[in-house]
Amino acid sequence: MSVRKTRNDTDFWYCQYDPNIQHIVIDGNGNETGEIVPHYGEATPFWANVSPAAGAAQFEQFGNMGNYDRVIVTRDMECPINENSVLFLEKEPEYTELETDSDGKTVTYLLPKYDYLVKNVAKGLDAIAIAIRKVDVG
Repeated sequence: MSVRKTRNDTDFWYCQYDPNIQHIVIDGNGNETGEIVPHYGEATPFWANVSPAAGAAQFEQFGNMGNYDRVIVTRDMECPINENSVLFLEKEPEYTELETDSDGKTVTYLLPKYDYLVKNVAKGLDAIAIAIRKVDVG
C-alpha cells in the first residue's frame, strides 16, 4: 500500500539502533574508559502526523503512561520506527564525534545528537501511533 503525504504531515528523521554493534569509548590518552556506547545507523527521512502536545486523548491511547510529550501517527504499516529508535524532530540531524575502539584500532564514530526518544509504539489495524519524549542530548 502506498501512503500519500498530507498537509498535516511533518518531515523528520530517525536513526535505528543496531544491537550488534557497540562502541568502547577511548579517552584522550588512548585508554578505554569502560563506557560502552550504542550504535545508531544514519539518519533516515520520514514523514507523518505529529501532535502539537500530549493531551487527554493520547493518555487514553497509551493507558496510564505519562512519560511522553507528543504522538506521531502514520498510516504506513511498514514504518520501521520502534522503541529503540531516536528522532530528529525539531532540528536537522547533527552528530558528535566520538573516538571508539574497533578491533584494536581507534575509530571515530558519529554519535547522533537527537532531540526525541521513542517511548512506545501502538500498532492498530490501519495506523501506528508512536509516543515520543523530548530529551536534551548535548
